[in-house]
Amino acid sequence: MQTSSGDARDLRLTYSRDELLDSGRYDAPLIANGVRCHGGFDADGAYRSPRTRHRAPAIESWQARVIGEGGALIEIDPARIPPQYPNVEQAKLLLREGVRDPIVRALTIISIVEGFGAVIRDVRVPDLERLVVEPVDGLALAHLGRGLFEAHARDEAGYRDEGGHKQMWEAARDLALERPKIPSDVLMRLMGRRPGTRSRERRFPQIDADLEAMLTTMATVLVVEVFAYDTFAWGMRLLSDPEVSADPEGAGNMVSYIRSDENPHVEYLRTALSELRLRTIRTEDGGTLPGREVVDGLLHRTLHTLTTERPQSQREELRASLAEAMQVARNPADLLERFDALQTHWKPPERTGFEPAADRNAGA
Repeated sequence: MQTSSGDARDLRLTYSRDELLDSGRYDAPLIANGVRCHGGFDADGAYRSPRTRHRAPAIESWQARVIGEGGALIEIDPARIPPQYPNVEQAKLLLREGVRDPIVRALTIISIVEGFGAVIRDVRVPDLERLVVEPVDGLALAHLGRGLFEAHARDEAGYRDEGGHKQMWEAARDLALERPKIPSDVLMRLMGRRPGTRSRERRFPQIDADLEAMLTTMATVLVVEVFAYDTFAWGMRLLSDPEVSADPEGAGNMVSYIRSDENPHVEYLRTALSELRLRTIRTEDGGTLPGREVVDGLLHRTLHTLTTERPQSQREELRASLAEAMQVARNPADLLERFDALQTHWKPPERTGFEPAADRNAGA
């Protein structure tokens, strides 16, 4: 999403909940697996994402205000995005050899995780006017509980009789792999690798607990959404390849629609967090804390965790079932050797770009 650094006084900065949830009218609906999904097509056949009639220009205005205030929008280094496992060539090899279960499982897990995205509507938005020293009127921060979180939730899981990304990923899978049989243990394995219910130690106990919880969720979701760009690229390359896809155009297009829908998620999250970096947070004891210190601290922790734990958990999950799945191949041992030879070797950069000042000064 491109931004302009025009005069903030000329920008519209306040929107109603209804406006942020408004999709406008479409000339044709998007149907996926027989389900009417969100979004649709204009007269020229171009896909238009849902709930962007006012949300998209609103985000652009808020971003322009950040720049106009002398700030900068948060950027996550693409070099920190872990590669998808299996990578495209590994996945194509498995499908060519008739080993479909690992890819069906991976695509199904993606669809289920998308459905989990609806929980963002349950994030408690505290009284930001009380907790932030500077005014928050006219900021993306002021609209989190007034449509932005709800729009995000509806995009991911659908709303009422309208499907969302969960149904769209299922459709992409079924178009490409001709409605494959879904492994019965998908949900069980997914729940087994999720972080669980252990509570995370608070990094900033001196600020309001609800505020820290909200910002932690926002930082985590932002990083996950940025990392998902690699997942979209993987899905589009794999499912649009006629060598392994029964409907390369339909499946590839479906993933491209999802990728388009995700753009506002990244943009509003990084905008709101960038706004807070320019402001001051009140502490519980009557003091203050620079917003930049809090936002960067949470992003640093999230990036460190997801770039060290996520790649390993993906590999462990697949390796646990790969040998069994490969038994349908003519020569399982040879296939595993060829599969491993195609592995992407990756190591995250030493720095996240959001290290605390003390760590930077110490050269950590």
